[in-house]
Amino acid sequence: MKMALQHDKTAEPRRRLVGYTMLAFSLFGALGMAHVQAAATAQPAQSSAGSTSAAASPFGPLKHVNAGLLDVAYAETGPADGPVVILLHGWPYDIHSYDEVAPLLAAKGYRVLMPYARGYGDTHFLSAKTLRNGQPAALASDVIDFMDALKIKQAVLGGYDWGARSADIVSALWPERVKALVSVSGYLIGNQAAGQNPLPPKAELQWWYQFYFATDRGRAGYEKNTHDFAKLIWQLASPKWAFDDATFDRSAKALANPDHVDITVFNYRWRLGLVQGESQYEALEQKLATAPSISVPTITLEGDANGAPHPAPEDYAKRFTGKYEFRLISGGIGHNLPQEDPQAFAKAVIDADHL
Repeated sequence: MKMALQHDKTAEPRRRLVGYTMLAFSLFGALGMAHVQAAATAQPAQSSAGSTSAAASPFGPLKHVNAGLLDVAYAETGPADGPVVILLHGWPYDIHSYDEVAPLLAAKGYRVLMPYARGYGDTHFLSAKTLRNGQPAALASDVIDFMDALKIKQAVLGGYDWGARSADIVSALWPERVKALVSVSGYLIGNQAAGQNPLPPKAELQWWYQFYFATDRGRAGYEKNTHDFAKLIWQLASPKWAFDDATFDRSAKALANPDHVDITVFNYRWRLGLVQGESQYEALEQKLATAPSISVPTITLEGDANGAPHPAPEDYAKRFTGKYEFRLISGGIGHNLPQEDPQAFAKAVIDADHL
């Protein structure tokens, strides 16, 4: 086990996205745009309101696949026959967190897939009758359904925030499907019983929005002010990241998904035990309640300026029982680490694949 390997953002100036994209295209041409299944479409899907709920991807039109309960919208780049990397986004962000990470991985020969989670972008439920369930086991099961639909037996998983939690759960419960893992903020598997335990006052303060969502006022407030609410979360979670309005608005478009508010509120109320999950996920939740270890090769990352609630690396290191490294990413890096330092995140994915 290796710990405390630092990466200084200031030592590796960030290239522009266009440069990454041109490099990947020059190496692989249109291979990364090939459809992998007959169900995929060449045009962005439309929301129920008739307009797309996802900003244009730099990797071409979004693809779609029916996977489990969902019509999953996803971006893809890199060679179609390359080893697969699946990158999972958090709340309240979207797949644009990986706009600069994906070309770096594609240039190394990876097939990179970036799916919109349930409640985001152009991902939609196949049935209006399906409960808009945001519990962690449901989100993680979506990842397995996505892999099954695309006939992907194994992939490297990478994620932050909700995406890291899903990647952790898949790695713990389906290790045979995960070649390696990159998880920002490490081990994020929780359970309702643990959520009942009061935290120290400063820690409780960091979770203010979770308590807000527990109220009818909070749900109504988030629905009314989704854009401004999400922007505040971005600012608090990454206090040193000087993102501009265009960067935020590009991702915030994904929050216009008609199920987004329901999924968000369900997730945070579930954590507090205020709503119960569905029976089909109960067996998974029972396993997760034991805090299962993760045996797949893993690199965990933490930004030195992460303003969101997150565990200390020394508190979760023992949960990773396979080949493992922790890296502190310096330079004022906050919660949305892949977008704030894409080079560090891409390097972690490549290195984890070779642990």
